[in-house]
Amino acid sequence: MKRLILVLCIIAAPVFAVEPSEMLDDPALEERARELSQGLRCPVCQNETIDESNATLAQELRIVLRERLVAGDTDEEAVTYMVSRYGEYVLLRPDASGANLILWLAAPLMLLLALWVGITTIRRRNIAPMPLSQDEEEALEKILKQ
Repeated sequence: MKRLILVLCIIAAPVFAVEPSEMLDDPALEERARELSQGLRCPVCQNETIDESNATLAQELRIVLRERLVAGDTDEEAVTYMVSRYGEYVLLRPDASGANLILWLAAPLMLLLALWVGITTIRRRNIAPMPLSQDEEEALEKILKQ
């Protein structure tokens, strides 16, 4: 029973990050804000969304995002504002274009390069057996004659 309570508390922890004072009165705008904040990274906590993070900066980002939506920004305009202010790092899934494309492709290309180098090295390695010494040849002849 204790484990179940612990698991439920851990699962529910992100729900407590957004404080009631931050929530918008309009349910549609609040839903949009929640959806957008799921795609924005907390600059302090790194791989947490601003919705999940309890950091002060994440709270400020949530407030700014909601202010932009109340001001009439579209989803794209609100996200563009956040990116212009904090850089592409604030996006949990940055666009795969421009310099980001190099980063997206670098890991798979390096893996393929490492595999190619490893395979060609193994194929080129010519390990020729060392010739037997005179004593070893005589011992081998005795064994074969038996």
